[in-house]
Formats: sequence, C-alpha cells, structure tokens
Amino acid sequence: MSYFVTGTDTGAGKTRFSSLLVAALRAEGIDAAGFKPVCCGDRDDAVQLAAASGGLEPEQVNPVWLKAAVAPLVAGMLENRPVDPIALLMATRDFIASHAEVVVEGVGGWRVPLAEGYDMADFATDLGLPVIVVVGNRLGALNHTLLTVDAIRARGLEIAGLVINHLADELDTAAITNKGIIEQLTGLPILAEIIHGQDFLEVEPFLGS
Repeated sequence: MSYFVTGTDTGAGKTRFSSLLVAALRAEGIDAAGFKPVCCGDRDDAVQLAAASGGLEPEQVNPVWLKAAVAPLVAGMLENRPVDPIALLMATRDFIASHAEVVVEGVGGWRVPLAEGYDMADFATDLGLPVIVVVGNRLGALNHTLLTVDAIRARGLEIAGLVINHLADELDTAAITNKGIIEQLTGLPILAEIIHGQDFLEVEPFLGS
C-alpha cells in the first residue's frame, strides 16, 4: 500500500511523518521508500527521506529541485525551468514500481501550483493513491483540515486517514481539543498522533489490508 501525503499547510510536518513511516515500514522488513517529487528552497526534505529509505541518494528520491523557496510554479518561472507534469508523473510512477511501498510527499498544502494550469491536487489525482493528511496541530487546524478534506473528497480520492502532528511541546487549548473535534467533524480515523520530538511510529495502521 503506497500513499500520497499532503498537509494542512506548509510546515505541518509532512516530511517528519513521511520519514518516520518509511523507517517504521523498513523496520518491519518491507521494501519501503519515500519520494519527494519537487523540492523548493533547500533539499532537506529529500535528504531526510533518502536517509529513511535505506540510504538512497537525494537525487533518487527527488527528481526536481528548484532553488527558490516559493511555490514550484513561481520557482520554475524565476529559474526559467518550469515543472513538466508529465515527466514528474512518469518519474513518480517509475519509483513506485521499483519498491513494495512508497510514501509520496507533496509540496506544501493540497492546492500548491506546480505549473501553469496544474497543481498538487491534479498531481495527486493523476497518481490515484490513497491520501494521508498531516494536520499541523495549532490554532486554525480545524478550518485548514476541513477545507483540505473537502477538497480531496471532491476529487474522488480515498482518504486513508489523518495524522495529528504536535508542533510544540506545550499545548494550548486549541491543540488539546483539535484531535477529537477533527475526528468528529471529518468522520476520518486518526492514524497517528505524533508528539513533538517523537522519533518512532506505530506501523500497524498503515499496513493496509
């Protein structure tokens, strides 16, 4: 079972979760790897995923690296190197075919533009993988989660579940209550709750049937 991982916003914790999931799957003896189709700015996300994937090189898990720390559409314009959606899809599908399970991590949130007339939602729809939504647990997460879930459902994609990622050690009232309210309002399972600084993940909810 491969997954596409999106987040409620930039900084929600997609890479942290994706790396933990890949490492947990590999610890179970599964040929799992992470894939980051596009990086903008630094390449830290790809470096983390490559390390979790059994020591692959960043270039293997990240075919498109744009240096400007902006949306891929804008970075491609600035560098005169626009993202080619067809080539990106082909590279992603080839990588998925080469491993038993692949965790494909998106860029930013659900609707981040990749190229003219093509955004991350289009890319995820073309891949057709079950989607995991990483929720950055902070004030505003309810709104961001509901909007993201509605948008994914509108595409007809399966949502495997949600991951609640605590962004700080100290939790305010919103962070404490978000989990229960989000589960109630979306009707989706919480697959994992990641405490700030946690370096492991229970793998069972992600093994599929």
